[in-house]
Amino acid sequence: MKYKLDENFGPSVPAPFQSRALDCQTVHQEGLTGADDRAVLAAAVAEGRILVTMDHDFANVVDYPPPTACGIAVINVPGQASRGLLASLLEAFVSACEQGTIRGKLWIVEPGRIREHQSEAIDDEESEQP
Repeated sequence: MKYKLDENFGPSVPAPFQSRALDCQTVHQEGLTGADDRAVLAAAVAEGRILVTMDHDFANVVDYPPPTACGIAVINVPGQASRGLLASLLEAFVSACEQGTIRGKLWIVEPGRIREHQSEAIDDEESEQP
């Protein structure tokens, strides 16, 4: 699996991706800082990458339909994001990717759970990942 981290993660690739030697690019590395959300998603799709973001706009399945993407993961950090909490959410996300597929889906990664939205073409309801 390949990943693209949105600009809200900063220019460096977080430890959960580095420690597993995953193919992970950042919006910063690709010169897309400040680009429109649609351009960021289009770049991820063109490169066959899962988009990982903290931008809740991507949770809008009407504007950003998951089946058109390689997968969209919205990291939902409640309140102020500490480095520790963010690291644990990213670790949970990467572990979940190793166990299941995100292709064509939207995952909302929260403390203690990952909510999975599937389009009507795949399934008509939301399910939860452990």
